[in-house]
Amino acid sequence: MPEANVNQLVGHLFRHEAGKMAAVLTRLLGWRAMDIAEDLVQDTLLKAMSAWKINGVPENPTAWLYTVAKRKAVDYLRQQQVHLKHQSEINQAVLSEWTLTPAIHALFLEHEIQDSQLRMMFACCHPSIPYEAQVALTLKTLGGPSAAEIANRFFTHEETITKRIYRAREKIKEENVSLEVPIPAHLPGRLDAVLHTIYLLFNEGYHSPHPVHLIRHDLCEEAIRLCLLLTKNELTHLPKTNALLALMCFHASRADSRVDAAGNIILLKDQDRSQWNHALIEKGKYFLEKAGEGDDISEYHLEAAIAGCHALVPSLQETNWVAIERMYSLLLQIKPSPMVQLNHAIALSYATSPQTGLNALDKISGLFHHYLYHATKAEFLVQMGEYAQAHRCYQKAIELTGIEAEKKLLIKKMEGLPEFSGNPS
Repeated sequence: MPEANVNQLVGHLFRHEAGKMAAVLTRLLGWRAMDIAEDLVQDTLLKAMSAWKINGVPENPTAWLYTVAKRKAVDYLRQQQVHLKHQSEINQAVLSEWTLTPAIHALFLEHEIQDSQLRMMFACCHPSIPYEAQVALTLKTLGGPSAAEIANRFFTHEETITKRIYRAREKIKEENVSLEVPIPAHLPGRLDAVLHTIYLLFNEGYHSPHPVHLIRHDLCEEAIRLCLLLTKNELTHLPKTNALLALMCFHASRADSRVDAAGNIILLKDQDRSQWNHALIEKGKYFLEKAGEGDDISEYHLEAAIAGCHALVPSLQETNWVAIERMYSLLLQIKPSPMVQLNHAIALSYATSPQTGLNALDKISGLFHHYLYHATKAEFLVQMGEYAQAHRCYQKAIELTGIEAEKKLLIKKMEGLPEFSGNPS
């Protein structure tokens, strides 16, 4: 395999497996040795990159990684004799040379890996840690986005996120937080943070801020996998968990139709709905039905229902925009935010008129420096025949976006205006 392909494969495995290995090794070594656990994972991945370039990629790369990680863990415990003093739940097993290797091997069984990740997610979302730090730490620990990518999602600086993660880890050590799924009485708040983190991870992939890669399927898949883990635990298999899973399935079903072979964005109205992933749509329907088996309505219920309104109809013309507008109105009561307001304005424009949508858009504060605000305003103005104003809004949106595919689409729209000719200035 060419070197570039090996690097790509290792990068893919980092996204999918690093968080799993780190969770298991942290469970083994304890929170105070978390940095060591991450170093062992990093060493494993570096060894893979080096060995595979020389010897070729093994038949089962994931199994190869786990084997190396287990060996490194055994070697570390032997050499440093950490097992003589560490306080993890399996300390008795690792005290003996006879049980050390089998104990570590057992932790790498599939169900134990899943359990370790659940424990890790809830530990990262401990109430002693500030909420924003919980989210940043969970995202970073599970092997998802980089600190820079997390910073972009929070509209802050990479240095800020790095500090949050560091302080959160120190707080966990200070409080001696256990790697456990919390008891039912403590679950609601912790679960909310976990679900929010998973959704952020999904959005990082589905609406990637990366300048070139508009969709990062690996992050979307990882978010869905983590949410599925929650549905397999009786304490976290709750309506809002199923609602979030339904939402992500509906969105993911359209992912491959959002971009063409050249990397150009395909708008919803132009997408070939026969190419949507109907298996994922059916899964979305299933989990949305499961989400309805309770009395609570969360933001995820409403967002999943909205996504279902798009995914479950054969054409844009058959979309029930009146229902979507009503659900966005309810969502604004549960989860008010500038971005929800923007989506509500779009729904209003379809359900009533572009002028109504524009009026709602003009009332939004906090999005003036976001390209989507100006791009949406331009769309409303085009429908109203106000092409000169639309041109100015497109220009502003182009200036504000750093995503090449978005910029290309906006330029195309601007150049297609009846009163526009020439190159954008």
